[in-house]
Amino acid sequence: MTISTTTAPLPSAAPGPSAGTLPRVRPLAITALGVISPAGVGLEALADALAGATAPCADPAQLPLGPSEPDGLPDNIRVVPDFRLADHVGRRKTRHLDRTTGLGLAACALLRAAAGPPPGGDAEPAWDSTGVVLGSTSGSVRSSSEFARDTHVHDRPYLVDAAAFPNTVMNSCTGQIAIWNGLHGINATLSGGTTATLAAFRYARNALDRGHADRLLVGGVEELCPQTAWGWAASGALAQGFPVGEGCALFAVQDAARAREDGAPVLAELLASETAFSPEGVRPGVSAVLADCVTRALERAGADPADVGAVSLGATGLVGFEEAERRAVRRALGGRTVTEIRVKEVTGEAYSADGAFQLAAVLARTAPGQLSLVTGIGQDGHVACLVVRTGEGA
Repeated sequence: MTISTTTAPLPSAAPGPSAGTLPRVRPLAITALGVISPAGVGLEALADALAGATAPCADPAQLPLGPSEPDGLPDNIRVVPDFRLADHVGRRKTRHLDRTTGLGLAACALLRAAAGPPPGGDAEPAWDSTGVVLGSTSGSVRSSSEFARDTHVHDRPYLVDAAAFPNTVMNSCTGQIAIWNGLHGINATLSGGTTATLAAFRYARNALDRGHADRLLVGGVEELCPQTAWGWAASGALAQGFPVGEGCALFAVQDAARAREDGAPVLAELLASETAFSPEGVRPGVSAVLADCVTRALERAGADPADVGAVSLGATGLVGFEEAERRAVRRALGGRTVTEIRVKEVTGEAYSADGAFQLAAVLARTAPGQLSLVTGIGQDGHVACLVVRTGEGA
């Protein structure tokens, strides 16, 4: 069963509680991941692009366009290069799958290949009880737009391609990941804009803490298409020349103590995840709400702000929000400035996949044992924070 969940605004956050009053949470472990981005396939490709060793793909010819998209794409884009779903899952039953679903299935295939058999055994891991929690704000905007267009340009509305309809729903990608991989656990899609993936991790933590799942695949996905690219260009929400991108990153997440008992590699520990909402939007209140969110996350993680060495920023390129995010982090860290990981300069504005790429960048760019933050601010006032410690297996 597929459950679609949309995050709803919460009341404006009040000043945070005093230190030491919030309960600690159990760490979660990332034991495997799959990343497909404008830098290429895999975490190593993203790491190389972040280090400046390679350049992300900006070639519009890499994105197949249909006859209903005569205007093509804006100049500034980041596109997954040479993407063919058949290279990852084979050609069978892929004809009617859209790009959003394809990116999700490819990332899942990469994750499963990386997970491999359990230590000390030859059998494949027991995936049937695993669930999927994915950030995907609107699903495939291109599929929805083209299906709606077909109802107007064909002789009768019932002459539309019925096989394309499943791609128009928000939870199509999450459902297909479960179907293709035989995953029978929780299946949830969260809508939250640029903080969708961070909200997905919060949802996943709640599910794991309450015993509703033993392992979850958590991440975010976004496809590049003319509809979204021109929408960003017309909105004025992005800094001049800032690119729009796409991709998917998925992470296998479970209780950290359980992972170590099973002998699974711990690529990173998710020590805490917090979300909040500021109805003030771009006004000064959003920075204070994010600062409080970071403070609460650090407290729940039992972490000292002085130990944080890096932050992966989510508002890079968003007009009016980038500096607000930076001020919030500095405020939560007692005025300290830490290393900034600006993954969106490689991946572009990938919307629902932003948080997934931010977390992947932390694993790619920080040393084992490093304590880092992943933060995000949404244009609607949503804010979120993850506290991450890079593991020995990263």
